[in-house]
Amino acid sequence: MPVIKARVTVTLKNGVLDPQGKAIEHALDGLGFGGVGSVRQGKVFDVEIEGADKAKAEADLNAMCEKLLANTVIENYSVTLI
Repeated sequence: MPVIKARVTVTLKNGVLDPQGKAIEHALDGLGFGGVGSVRQGKVFDVEIEGADKAKAEADLNAMCEKLLANTVIENYSVTLI
């Protein structure tokens, strides 16, 4: 059976505080990587879905994000078929 591969990227919405991103930003500065203006952290999910219907796979992935993978109150997500 064919498999559709996708990458889901979840990031915090603009305006939502990102303490982990801020900690990474300070750590990079401490390691000598000056000039880093801002760091925002996120999550990446690589998902494989059985089947050949790309439209259905994309709809299913969006539903997965809405129900589980992303907290849509504070996070944005994007789905890319790869």
